[in-house]
Parts: sequence; C-alpha cells; structure tokens
Amino acid sequence: MESSRKPRSDDLLMLLAVARAGRYARAAEQLGVDHTTVSRRIDALEEALGGRLLTQASGGWELTALGSRAVDAAGRIEAAVSALTRPEEEADPIEGVVRMSATDGFSAYIAAPAIAALRREHPRLSVEILTVTRQALQHRSGLDLEIVVGPPQTRRAHTVELGSYTLGMYASRAYLERTGVPQTREDVFAHPLVYFVESILQVDDLDLPRRLAPQMRDALTSTNVFVHVEATRVGAGIGLLPCFMADRHDDLVRLLPAEFSASLPYWMVIHPDSLRHPAVAAVADALREQVRRAADALAGRAAR
Repeated sequence: MESSRKPRSDDLLMLLAVARAGRYARAAEQLGVDHTTVSRRIDALEEALGGRLLTQASGGWELTALGSRAVDAAGRIEAAVSALTRPEEEADPIEGVVRMSATDGFSAYIAAPAIAALRREHPRLSVEILTVTRQALQHRSGLDLEIVVGPPQTRRAHTVELGSYTLGMYASRAYLERTGVPQTREDVFAHPLVYFVESILQVDDLDLPRRLAPQMRDALTSTNVFVHVEATRVGAGIGLLPCFMADRHDDLVRLLPAEFSASLPYWMVIHPDSLRHPAVAAVADALREQVRRAADALAGRAAR
C-alpha cells in the first residue's frame, strides 16, 4: 500500500549525502548532524517512497533501483538550488558535480590532470573522486562513472576499455647496493615482495605475484599503491609496481623487464542514467584523452 506521506526535499538531500559518503556516520559528519538523525530521515524517506533505498554492501551502503531514482531527483534539487545562488549569465551545460571512483594511481596521475584541464574551460564543474581498487559495483552507489582494472562484470552500465598499464619489479638503488642486483628470476624470488594484501584483494587481475613470482614471500603489503611505491623506495623489499608511478623516481630501478612484466587494462564504467548528462560525458572524454596522452608512461616506455 502506498504511503500517504510525500517525500521531503531535505530527506532526499540527506540520501544524496549518504550515497556520496557510502556510510551514515561519514554523511552525518559532513552534514553536521548525528548518526541517528541520518538514519531517521532515511527511514522516513523510505516510508514515503514505499520501498528500500539502500542495501548493505562490503564497502558501505549501495543504492537500490528506487534509491538511484531518488538520488537523481535529489541531484536535480541540489542543482536547482545552486543555480539560484549564481548571477545570471550564459549557461554552461558542463557544470555541476560528477562523482567517480578510480584506483589510487589512476586518480592521481590520469584523472587529476584531466579534470584540472577540463575545469579551466568549465569552472562550474566539480568532480568528486573516491579512490578504491575493486570490481565495478553491481548497484549504483551515487557514482556517475567508475574506473576499474580488468573487464567489468556488469550488464547494467556502458563499459569502455580505456587502455592498459604495465607493472614491473622495482627495487631502490640503496637496497640493491646492500643486497646485490638480481641477475635471474631465481635471484628475484629470494627477495621479499611489496604488493597488495592478498587476503582482501578484490580484483582478480591484480593477483599477479601468484603468477609472476609465486615463491616470493610478503615483506610489506598494503591496500594503497602509493604505500607500495614508498615502501620500495625505503628498502622494504622488491615492489611489483605500476611503471607509470615507479618511473617517476630516479632512486628506483626496474629489474629484469623481459622476465617480469604484466599488462593490465583500465575500463571505464558509466551508469546509464549518467550518460545523459553533458558534464559526465565531458569527464569521460577527458579521461580517455589523458590515457591516450599518457600511453608511453602507462606502458613503461617513458624516458627517465
């Protein structure tokens, strides 16, 4: 039976905050309210709309189909309120907030320069980036697009292969002076590895050490690739690193590239409702162009 209550605009904006933050507590902190207020307002909105808006997932809350429609409405409310506060001038269709997720390295070295350049032409554009290394979400979670490693297993979105990046084995010059330079694969296997935490790795394509160097023992593991790079630089072990990140540092040496090299694809996932928005299309085009420009660095062919 339908509820006699009508959805309130401030409750819709509360849902939008939860969709962006992924967690009630984080949304509450950003809004300056307590956790119970967020929970109560979401419950009221679900009652008014007659269904569940959020579903629990490993990384936080994700939107249901009804929740996605509600967030779209909330986004239009937010945009309309924002437009009221601007002086009247020629409209730019590439404006508003675009929300995306991407891996740490892609976010820093591909997305950041692409978006900075785009914003110079469209200053009313704002882009929020959630840095994660995971598979594409099956349910929309307030995101307009996602950048993932490996082919996405989803039928609910438009997918585009952006290009590939190469990983190689690296060690710091100081580490090699102390331990000696490995000359063979077996020499490399005798060293400890710096890489992802295997037990919580969510992307099958990143399970490279099991194929490239199954004998290596873990030295330091992390969910953040910047930690991998810095741990390798300070001599924690040999790091399996993206070349486009490691080659920026003169104190890192790539080891046996003919023996240890793996290419992984970046895919872009754009949610169907977002395809209609010019700002999302502009961000997607900018990311594609930046990947094209960075092709040599991504492939490990950049001059050092």
